[in-house]
Amino acid sequence: MADAAIIFDVDGVLLELTHAEEEVFFTALSRFVPTENLSRDWNSYRIRNDDDIIAEILERHGLPATLRNEVKRHYLSLLGDNLRDGVLESMAIAGAEAMLESFRLRADLGIATANFLTAAELRLKPLRLWNDVKGHAQGADGGGHKHEILERLLQRMDVPRARIVYVGDNVNDLEAGVRAGVCFIGFSTDAARLAKLRENGARWMSENHTKTTQLITQLLFTS
Repeated sequence: MADAAIIFDVDGVLLELTHAEEEVFFTALSRFVPTENLSRDWNSYRIRNDDDIIAEILERHGLPATLRNEVKRHYLSLLGDNLRDGVLESMAIAGAEAMLESFRLRADLGIATANFLTAAELRLKPLRLWNDVKGHAQGADGGGHKHEILERLLQRMDVPRARIVYVGDNVNDLEAGVRAGVCFIGFSTDAARLAKLRENGARWMSENHTKTTQLITQLLFTS
């Protein structure tokens, strides 16, 4: 058992979320509801994760919440088919694989993501980013705010909170890290997003994964 853990958000930290990948989500939903006027701004929904966004959209159209599992199955099937057939191609954030490799023997690695966990796996696997994080992985399945998703993961890990770093790119990731009592690193290649994280109190910031690796090393492995 490692005495330290590093948890990563997926989109914006390990993977780029491409427009084509976003549209697969709405293409899947279009089997059940009209989607042409649905917002593509994830922050515009009440709870920012795949499971709750589907539930909210079904609710708006007067459809039963029980349908969400059917929507989820169709979305994951469509995503998997598109990735397998080369219609979609996931894109890693520069330096993500090297960063995971540098810590795989020193800490427990994991993910806490607003994606369905299977969606995260489908997207991370082709880029060789899944094996390092699969042992400690929590997705949006079951719903909840990001702090609830992160907490569900941490409850299963036997690592002191003071020895855990969470890396995220959104204000709700920052809130999750603060609520959990872990160290939070705000990461983004977008200067405006970094500025927003800083304005909301993020103490440690990174714009590339060379720096992220240095910060993690400083926080966990430098006495």
